[in-house]
Amino acid sequence: MSEQVVWLTIFVLSIFVGVEVISKVSSTLHTPLMSGANAIHGIILLGAILVCGYAQTTAQLVIGLVAVVLASVNMVGGFVVTDRMLQMFTRRKPARSKVSR
Repeated sequence: MSEQVVWLTIFVLSIFVGVEVISKVSSTLHTPLMSGANAIHGIILLGAILVCGYAQTTAQLVIGLVAVVLASVNMVGGFVVTDRMLQMFTRRKPARSKVSR
């Protein structure tokens, strides 16, 4: 069996495990897990940048740049979603009523 087939098999199995794990998370744990996932995505972004730095062929560079873009979008989107979810739990100031004279 070639090394590429082994890596592809590991990748596909990790997708199935990830979907199963995430689908079992309750909604009350979602925000803390998103915050942790955002930190992990920061590390993934750093790794993608390092891969681009060591790229020796155009194909490696293109794949690395795609990884940088996807990791950036995922990380920023995760922070936006987490911020919006945390805003749901903050108290809003009561609106001042206008008095007409």
